[in-house]
Amino acid sequence: MNYYAVICTRDTSSLDKTAWDLLNYYSAGGFQVHIIGGAHSIFHAYNAKVKELDPDDDDVFVFCHDDIGISERVDYLKERLNQVLNYQDTGFVGVAGTTHLGTEAVWWNQVQWQAGKHRGCVWHKDKDGQPYKTTYGDQGEVVVMDGLFMACTGKTAQMMDFSKPEFFEGEWDFYDIYYCAEARKLGLKNRVMNLEIIHNSRGELVGRDSWHKNREAFIANYDLPMIVEKEDAANRG
Repeated sequence: MNYYAVICTRDTSSLDKTAWDLLNYYSAGGFQVHIIGGAHSIFHAYNAKVKELDPDDDDVFVFCHDDIGISERVDYLKERLNQVLNYQDTGFVGVAGTTHLGTEAVWWNQVQWQAGKHRGCVWHKDKDGQPYKTTYGDQGEVVVMDGLFMACTGKTAQMMDFSKPEFFEGEWDFYDIYYCAEARKLGLKNRVMNLEIIHNSRGELVGRDSWHKNREAFIANYDLPMIVEKEDAANRG
């Protein structure tokens, strides 16, 4: 059984301390770390790496941003991943997402958040660099999740097509929502679980045109809203 950490970054020759700490964390925990620099597309990078590694069914993949920090002991992280991924119908596992993706296709929609539709938690930093916890809701099944941290088994990875769909224009946007939606098409359930992860980004890229264009393309190609209809006890993670 292999554990893989696949991380895209702008330039592998100038990694900051956060990225180095993350790589060392995974490496010390027995993960095979694959950091990809200079890729023209996150879709292409993930797709090429999964094909290259040709995983066994019980292998574990973590796809994550290079600007996160994980406070959990790495053995605990692996234990929790194995517990949730062991459900036969699990697609992706992450730390924050929603049970209701509305017609606007924005998972962190404030109205849905206030209505208790979101799940998971992530740590952030305020303007003074002090950490604080953003709690979206309980852990459990979601329809889609944030791509800062997404894990799946080798079996799921082999079932998926990680390449960019023709209807997307942007090379770096909406991949997480798209992957989760495709996993649901395969009859799999996406879940979030409680992990102590800090994200050192507040989603600055949401403002760029390619994000909006990919969002519009997603809306045009999927039936929305997507909703967790009924959750069984196992889905509570």
